[in-house]
Amino acid sequence: MEALWRALSRLQLADRELGDVLDEVTRLANEHVPGAESTSITLVRGDVAVTAAHVGEMSLAADELQYERGYGPCLDAGRAGVQLRVDEMRTETRWPDYAARVLDVGVLSSLSTPLPYQGSSIGALNIYSTRPAAFASEGSAEAAREVAEAVGVAVANADAHAKLGEHARNMQLAMESRAVIEQAKGVLMAQRRVDADAAFDLLRDASQRYNRKLRDIAAGIVSSTHQPR
Repeated sequence: MEALWRALSRLQLADRELGDVLDEVTRLANEHVPGAESTSITLVRGDVAVTAAHVGEMSLAADELQYERGYGPCLDAGRAGVQLRVDEMRTETRWPDYAARVLDVGVLSSLSTPLPYQGSSIGALNIYSTRPAAFASEGSAEAAREVAEAVGVAVANADAHAKLGEHARNMQLAMESRAVIEQAKGVLMAQRRVDADAAFDLLRDASQRYNRKLRDIAAGIVSSTHQPR
């Protein structure tokens, strides 16, 4: 556990793509969680589940078998916020059809740990083994929870960065809209010999009459001043 804590404490989150961070965290989990042979991270946004990172093809195949059905240990762990362990797929009764299929890709045991709830995303850290009861020790469960916490922080940071970028784009659009509306008001003030308030009223009335955005009406007026007479 100490080696895992040191590795997670050195994890760099700033100025990195989420995919790069998740790839590194998944690799750390596969190296440090006792029993791990193949590891993945499932993220669920709305009703869509994706494997955001994985080490080994076994985890990817096991995840996709669950996505096809819409349920399974990784999806149920993420939705319910509980850690789910399967010690023996050959006798598993909670997801019998999934268990029967996942044997074909070599999985005999698994450990699914929910990510901390981060607003727009839920998900799970999924760890698989070709051996039965590979994650029966408390050390495996504890290490998986530590990694899941790190994944939750990374996802939260990425979501916050995305929201900040969206806010900046909206602000830029608002500034551009305001600029073109001011220009259109100037055109109408000169053409109609009205003040600024009356010019804005003309724009607003045209927007309502033609069911078009105020910015589009304003842009059309400004564009018309550049057309040849």
